[in-house]
Amino acid sequence: MKDEYDFSLAKRGAVATSKGKTRITIMLDDVVIEAARALAESEGYGYQTAINNTLRRALLTEQGKVTEPGTAGHLKKGITNSELKNLEKKLAEALREIHRVLEPEARP
Repeated sequence: MKDEYDFSLAKRGAVATSKGKTRITIMLDDVVIEAARALAESEGYGYQTAINNTLRRALLTEQGKVTEPGTAGHLKKGITNSELKNLEKKLAEALREIHRVLEPEARP
């Protein structure tokens, strides 16, 4: 370990930048986070990725902008169409469960 370090050229912020993504702070219901974590754990990736993929699919589907799976966004290489369809099915099931446990008057 050095006695002294030169931080004159250092920059604040995330160590690894992510092109095409923006860091935000967002408040989500606990049940949403739990469902995303459960889904992510079963699929082998992070819960934030599960939330991002769910939002992307929901928002782009509503706008009619969905492209063929694997041709847009930043999905892992080697993901097959069948894997994406399976994930979409699981996310839809998780969304139905979220709607089931939410009180009707608590929905936006």
